[in-house]
Amino acid sequence: MMKHSIPLRALSVLLQYPEPEVISHLSEISQALQDIPKLSKKVKTGLDSFAGHIQSTDIYELQEEYVECFDRGRATSLHLFEHVHGDSRERGQAMVDLLQTYKDGGMELSANELPDHLSVILEFASTLPIEQSKQFIGEMAHILNAVYSTLVGRNNRYAWLIAAAIEFSGEKVKIVELKIEEKSMDEEWEEPPAFDGCSTRGQSKPGEEQTLHFVKPTKELKGVQP
Repeated sequence: MMKHSIPLRALSVLLQYPEPEVISHLSEISQALQDIPKLSKKVKTGLDSFAGHIQSTDIYELQEEYVECFDRGRATSLHLFEHVHGDSRERGQAMVDLLQTYKDGGMELSANELPDHLSVILEFASTLPIEQSKQFIGEMAHILNAVYSTLVGRNNRYAWLIAAAIEFSGEKVKIVELKIEEKSMDEEWEEPPAFDGCSTRGQSKPGEEQTLHFVKPTKELKGVQP
């Protein structure tokens, strides 16, 4: 087992719908999170705060919070391809490509799992050698920063989990706004490019220009911002 595997799996579990079984093992999961490589002290403290909230909150309230946070609106969706493809044909192709990447890596998904959910992405990353794992997550850092930024704006504790994933990848945690480019009708019906890591439009390869617009936060957001 690689050193980063268990911490990434712990992060993956906490980004799933809260279940009683997870809460019963929260102490071990919380400890594993602290072993994520290269985390800043502030993010580690934030993860402890998140774990404390989970521990002290009724399971039904936690489940309601999760649904309210991630299942109502695209801005904080954990299905990362929604942020750049929406419901377009390109998202379908990107999903097929990502499924093939998982299959090539020896990972099979259950029928009810979608490949672009962050918890699934982290689970797969946990099976890769650390440098490949960091690169795989880093290719999606621009999307993660957009989700993180929205959560910070809502002072939501889940922002710490997103920040931990970004820091693990080696990318910088920052406040951004993700903008989707408008396309002409001809561009909309073009065949999407072949998958290469996360090279489908919206998950650009490292070094390629990302469609981001950087903005300053409107006020000091205490509690969840590294």
